[in-house]
Amino acid sequence: MTEESAVLIDGPWTHRTVSAAGTRFHIAECGEGPLVLLLHGFPQFWWAWHEQMTALAGAGYRVVALDQRGYGASDKPPRGYDLITLASDAAGLIRALGEADAAVVGHAGGGLLAWTMAVYFPQTVRRLAVLSMPHPRRLREAVLTGGQGWAGRHVAGFQVPVVPERRLVADDARHVADMLRAWSRPGWPDPQTERHLRDAMRIPGVAHCSLEFHRWLVRSQFRPDGHRYMRRMRRPITVPTLHLHGALDPVLLPATARGSGRYVDAPYRWRLIEGAGHFPHQERPRRVNDVLTGWLADTEPDD
Repeated sequence: MTEESAVLIDGPWTHRTVSAAGTRFHIAECGEGPLVLLLHGFPQFWWAWHEQMTALAGAGYRVVALDQRGYGASDKPPRGYDLITLASDAAGLIRALGEADAAVVGHAGGGLLAWTMAVYFPQTVRRLAVLSMPHPRRLREAVLTGGQGWAGRHVAGFQVPVVPERRLVADDARHVADMLRAWSRPGWPDPQTERHLRDAMRIPGVAHCSLEFHRWLVRSQFRPDGHRYMRRMRRPITVPTLHLHGALDPVLLPATARGSGRYVDAPYRWRLIEGAGHFPHQERPRRVNDVLTGWLADTEPDD
């Protein structure tokens, strides 16, 4: 097992703990200006955004990347891995940071959280950017009617008790490295990234908590809470939205992500990142940074 201190990686940022919604969150922070909140996906932690943090801080933003509930050096309570609670966490964190709102940027599972925030807590989202994740209703549609169900079959395997947790941490978290390679462009990840992500998964509680989120995604589809969530997500997104997707993503297919704009009643910009798989912000950081900083600086973002 690994200590939580493994995620306190040095760099041009500061580490601290912020309490919000009754939970303690570890954040990395740098820069000054309007707040940009970065939400990581699976199987990652705040450091997945380190390339974006320096670029955005240099462009005049206050940038905060957090370890979500159950990850890294944040609290790991036994419950609260549904999207509504996670969205409440992030909205509460924005207020705890002394801000009224933020440009919210989410990748994969963090992207689902970002979509959710824009509907459940719209007053906290100034702009929305989502990487590698369709709108939740578009995702459900593609799973039921297209090839997305097979592409995301690993989520079905996560529904089994205990065994997936053991597999994630076995043999120095080798399965994490296997997922990273299988889901990305050839030649990624680099050794440093792989080491950091393997270490982060071996922190006690992370494997179980990260899987609880995936279990809620599937099991809630057959329960009243999931039905209520999907009904609520019919409400249109009313803030400018940037949607980025890796052209080579084998887990969440580009064809699945396309069509999410129908749920946005505001300027919506779609960009396909060539030569990137499921982790475009890490596989092609310069390209993503250029698109993201340009879009944030655009006072009248068009389609």
